[in-house]
Amino acid sequence: MAMPFTIDTESRQRERVAVDINFSGNRYKTENGLYTFPAPELATIDKHLYFLLTHSTQKEFEQKYIMRPDYLSYDEYQTVSLSQMLMYVNNVMSVEAFNLELVVVPTLSAVVDMLQDKFIQQPVEDLFEVNW
Repeated sequence: MAMPFTIDTESRQRERVAVDINFSGNRYKTENGLYTFPAPELATIDKHLYFLLTHSTQKEFEQKYIMRPDYLSYDEYQTVSLSQMLMYVNNVMSVEAFNLELVVVPTLSAVVDMLQDKFIQQPVEDLFEVNW
């Protein structure tokens, strides 16, 4: 019998994805230590929005991407994790509104540069575990 796909399972898989926008967020852990999940950190995207926009291309929006920014993210970056970023740079606030004529797509190198600024500096005493 297959294990159920839970928040715990997804968060553990996604915390290892280097280009996941959620990876740029703070990590939270329950008091019982059973699971952690990354919180979305749109502040990182917002901080670098102008940089992303200036290092982007405009493409004709294909019908297969209507309400599916995750498909566009996968086709452009080979990960669905950047769908939130694609919505944000295109000023789309809801998946239902993801139906455009032209779509702005930041270059992968611009995304990588943005993610180099992904960690908020925390005092060493706040660290409690390192997963290698």
